[in-house]
Amino acid sequence: MFNFLKKTSFFLLFLILIAPFYKVRCEEGSIEEQSKKTVYLTFDDGPGGKVTLEVLDTLQKENVPATFFIIGNQICGQEDIILRMKNEGHSLGLHSFSHDRNILYRSNGDFINEMKKCQDELFRVTGDYYTILRFPFGSNNSTYRLTKSMVDCIHQSGFTIYDWTQDTLDGANPNSSPDLILNRAISTDDTVVVLMHTSNINMNSAKALPGIIKYYKSQGYTFKKITPNTEEIYKITRPNC
Repeated sequence: MFNFLKKTSFFLLFLILIAPFYKVRCEEGSIEEQSKKTVYLTFDDGPGGKVTLEVLDTLQKENVPATFFIIGNQICGQEDIILRMKNEGHSLGLHSFSHDRNILYRSNGDFINEMKKCQDELFRVTGDYYTILRFPFGSNNSTYRLTKSMVDCIHQSGFTIYDWTQDTLDGANPNSSPDLILNRAISTDDTVVVLMHTSNINMNSAKALPGIIKYYKSQGYTFKKITPNTEEIYKITRPNC
């Protein structure tokens, strides 16, 4: 009887000692599950003066990284904003030099030249060559439908392509209320790429940003920036062209 009680006591003591470790492992597992949810905040059409600065202030305050797809002909005179983006750890991407669909979509070569001009302008300011790009108006728009030959041309030029999964529609509707922009930014997908804009007319987008960040933080998302190693996002709609 004594031996039985002795063995039972040791067993109970063993359970007491290891119980905290099992608890920690369960908690770590739940955190790991949460971390699988990722959101990329992306901003097109910058740099855009005060709007871009307000966005940068919010990102800095919330300690959140983002990705800015830059229009090359907007850089001159706003080099300080570009350098701030870089120095604060955000990703910079190419959004063409002119953002003119009549130039961009004349041919594959014209598209690549537009991206290279933007790349050169960013290099002038930062000393770095950037290779991630986003199609103005998206890779499938009212003027253009993405072809396999274009994708091949882009990849051969060393670029990678990033559309989005969640459109706030603030590009076409810059005067939408901050609440409406916030609602359009919300998704429950495991991976979300939010499209917003930071041109001079996107004041309400900047106002909506704190709420957007608050939502995704509350849902356990990890904020990331797009890099050349990020899985590409695009859809070829003309595979035989």
